[in-house]
Amino acid sequence: MSDTFFKRLLDDVDSVIARDPAARSRAEVILCYPGFHAVVFFRFANWAWRHGFYLLARFVSNIGKILTGVDIHPAATIGRRLFIDHATGLVIGETAEIGDDVTLYHDVTLGGISLEKGKRHPTLENGVIVGAGAHILGPVTIGAGARIGSNAVVRQDVSKCATMVGIPARMVMQKEDRATEQEFRAYGTPAKGDIADPVARGFDNLRTEIATLTGRIAELESRLAQTDSAAQPEDRSERSAS
Repeated sequence: MSDTFFKRLLDDVDSVIARDPAARSRAEVILCYPGFHAVVFFRFANWAWRHGFYLLARFVSNIGKILTGVDIHPAATIGRRLFIDHATGLVIGETAEIGDDVTLYHDVTLGGISLEKGKRHPTLENGVIVGAGAHILGPVTIGAGARIGSNAVVRQDVSKCATMVGIPARMVMQKEDRATEQEFRAYGTPAKGDIADPVARGFDNLRTEIATLTGRIAELESRLAQTDSAAQPEDRSERSAS
């Protein structure tokens, strides 16, 4: 194995320190972080897979799954500085592709929804953050810098720098460029104040519509009362004549 292989592992260690304030040293990450251990197992399994040692690759991958709780197929494509935080329950499928500087939290699934051969798992471009419990399913593409909120279910392509929440996931905000952001956004959450609660916003819209309809009804009732008032003198005159 080349020096580049071990340089990538060192980059993976440094990425943990950069994105986890609880990490105090490289030694702590190497010895105590199951997310890093899962990446190490993947790097070895992927090397074996690319060199035609398929059974060995699957065996190493399975050992990594048993020890870390992270299931990564050795044929997946993963870039540099992947950070898997808390590790447990994460699944990455065979044809998944992950760019550089991606962050995945626990219970994330990059899964397939088809039994057909070929590309059937997601592609995550550089800088994507996927929150805990989120599921990205099918051969969709998550654009660079996108944020997938916790427990979201994504079944369609996501544009660059978008933030997606809900089931099914919907875009709630989009920044032009996150390359200038210095603060790390944990769990795919936007900065405080960037976005209102989508459920609360829905109720606000509903209240606005109700207020508009109430005002319209009051206006129509007022017009109807004026019409009745104008018609009453005519009714009296007709009674007098009779």
